[in-house]
Amino acid sequence: MNKNKRVTSYDVAEAAGVSQSAVSRVFLKGRSVSKKTREKVLATAKELGYKPNAIARMLITKRSGMVAVILSSRANLNYPEVLSLLNKRLSAKNERVLLFNLDDADGLDDILEQIWTFQVDGVIALAAHFDNDSINQFKDHNIPVVLYNRRASGHSASSVCCNHEQGLTELVSLLDDNNHKSYLIVGGPEQSDVAQERLDCSINALAQKGHHKVPVRYGDYSYESGRLAFAEWMQKNKAPTAVICGNDTMAIGVIDEARENFGLNVPEDLSVVGFDGVSAVAWHSYRLTTVKQPLEQMTKAAVDILLEQIESPDNPAQLRVWSGTLIPGNTVAPAKDES
Repeated sequence: MNKNKRVTSYDVAEAAGVSQSAVSRVFLKGRSVSKKTREKVLATAKELGYKPNAIARMLITKRSGMVAVILSSRANLNYPEVLSLLNKRLSAKNERVLLFNLDDADGLDDILEQIWTFQVDGVIALAAHFDNDSINQFKDHNIPVVLYNRRASGHSASSVCCNHEQGLTELVSLLDDNNHKSYLIVGGPEQSDVAQERLDCSINALAQKGHHKVPVRYGDYSYESGRLAFAEWMQKNKAPTAVICGNDTMAIGVIDEARENFGLNVPEDLSVVGFDGVSAVAWHSYRLTTVKQPLEQMTKAAVDILLEQIESPDNPAQLRVWSGTLIPGNTVAPAKDES
């Protein structure tokens, strides 16, 4: 055989003494083929240096073998881990990740056009806002979509979520048990679905404990925005005794700003809580009190639901919600007597 010529499935079939369709079945996951034939084909393919052609496979299966993952530029620090888990789980199912970064809502239309062009098998949306019009576009193109850590109105698309209400209720209860009465909320981006849900949950949990009209400052989930939000509040106001942050990264920013520029000790003078459970919360200087999201369960569910809908497009949308785990940390202490 000419060493400069690409080895084809026909070459493998001829050398192994089987049909070309048998070779195709061996390399198409889930196709029926005897153990003896499989072993013979795989051994021959290895000997000849044959690798299946992804484009040819797509023509046979009518699938691209790609899943689009849409990630916001305002992603949390735990999203690299989420992406790694998604990639691992999708690769195990013979799907490859096609990553798109969304800077703002105006860029969604361009991303959608690329998704239609690549004819992906499905979409997992992380930290991106999807209204019903966008979701309907996926339906028009017969591409299933799963929303990660956000819900679609009217259950128009499948979602996997952490229970933000449960997590924030636990955090607020912990602060209230420590006699805190002066609060500041540092929320995430106002256009973020997740940030808005966490803000609403914080306000409602505080109201249930008798704390009303709690002031809110907004960040963009970044460390710098956490520092800035706290600094802006302190320019014209007395320091609160507790700050509830929309994510861990902003909470770490609040802690550094309070310590470095306002001489406040955490948690003696100021209690701070976050949400997500990123790896940095365990660092010795912070040991942040937070709620850790169950990333393993959530990513597994996102992939499982998406693959189910790829195989059975008529399946109804699903919603799966998991409780987070309260991580006590060292950033909450009893409030000082304000008198």
